[in-house]
Amino acid sequence: MIKELICINCPRGCQVKIDTDTKEVTGNYCKRGEEYAITEITCPKRTLTTSMRVEDEDTLISVRTDKPLPKELLFKAMEIINKTVIKKPVMMNQILIENILDSGVNIISTKEMK
Repeated sequence: MIKELICINCPRGCQVKIDTDTKEVTGNYCKRGEEYAITEITCPKRTLTTSMRVEDEDTLISVRTDKPLPKELLFKAMEIINKTVIKKPVMMNQILIENILDSGVNIISTKEMK
């Protein structure tokens, strides 16, 4: 079966076709397009960006994963993040949740809050 994708690894946005049986990729301009297509049909991953509650604050702090998380874990990760309240101070790129869902991916802050 042939699956059509638009590669999101660079601004070019190649229209990539991949044979799901043989993993043969066509339409990619660069090697990253081939890697993207294969990953997308075998184990799709996404970077998760969201916000977390801060203790004693009315504001939220923005957070993200430090590397892409398997797509099927996104909603479970959000459940954990939504239940977590962090304490100040928070440094930029500080690990707030380590190894979420035993995935090897950390939730880190994207800004500082004193």
